[in-house]
Amino acid sequence: MAGDSKSKILFIGGTGYIGKFIVEASAKAGHPTFVLVRESSLSNPAKSSLILGVNFVFGDLYDHQSLVSAIKQVDVVISTLGHLQLADQDKIISAIKEMLGCDCDVHFKFYPSEFGNDVDRTHAVEPAKSAFATKANVRRAIEAQEIPFTYVSSNFFAGYFLPNLSQPGATAAPRDRVIILGDGNPKAVFNKEEDIGTYTINSVDDPRTLNKILYIRPPANTLSFNELVTLWEGKIGKTLERIYVPEEQLLKQIEESAPPVNVILSINHSSYVKGDQTNFEIESSFGVEASALYPDVKYTTVDEYLNQFV
Repeated sequence: MAGDSKSKILFIGGTGYIGKFIVEASAKAGHPTFVLVRESSLSNPAKSSLILGVNFVFGDLYDHQSLVSAIKQVDVVISTLGHLQLADQDKIISAIKEMLGCDCDVHFKFYPSEFGNDVDRTHAVEPAKSAFATKANVRRAIEAQEIPFTYVSSNFFAGYFLPNLSQPGATAAPRDRVIILGDGNPKAVFNKEEDIGTYTINSVDDPRTLNKILYIRPPANTLSFNELVTLWEGKIGKTLERIYVPEEQLLKQIEESAPPVNVILSINHSSYVKGDQTNFEIESSFGVEASALYPDVKYTTVDEYLNQFV
């Protein structure tokens, strides 16, 4: 990549939930932005009206040659595939490997689909355990092929967890009683999706993030569940009845629930009970923290985010 020119970025899975936010951040930041699409999906108006300034590249995850030729046009590939396709990222890895095998001078980086907990530092139970293991296997395959990478550990999506304060089945934040898993003291991290997009794109051309995990763990968004409830109580001027669910009871509930409830509960167990988002130090040997690297990014705090639900 010459001088200060911005990397060309290809998104695979760019029309998905978190993908849309990162694609938008890429286009806004002035990166030549490409989204891999099957020709058939462009007839779907919801997907074709993505974002101005985005180029569609025809190709298919399951068509090796189309994947290789799409990847050859860019410097960075960001996968935001959903969890049903996580294991299929081996197809992206083999296409990248073929592209890197050419004799060209390639500046290149791959972001596999992560955007949650750090899957190498987790105490998850099933079914989250298997989902995390799939992501960890993708990491090992990238490392085995010596593909330059950045893994993004963005922790919780604010839009998923804050509108109802993680209350199962609730459509709004609680006003009377709140269910808290475990003792409510481990800290979790809640990030607005647009901020995840901004931090991810900021890291693309930053040598400090090469072959590292980018943790999005801003101090103001790192809260225990008890602190989150207290913050919410202050906004609505009311004290909620706190119902604590002991770990044993939660584990039983996970075993007895059907998908997708058991998946959500097991992720919540990992984050809220085991504290898997914050129970380790970010060491420079393996990671960097986004809000420290990019102090100029004005991220939305949990405090600000909750105001819209009052």
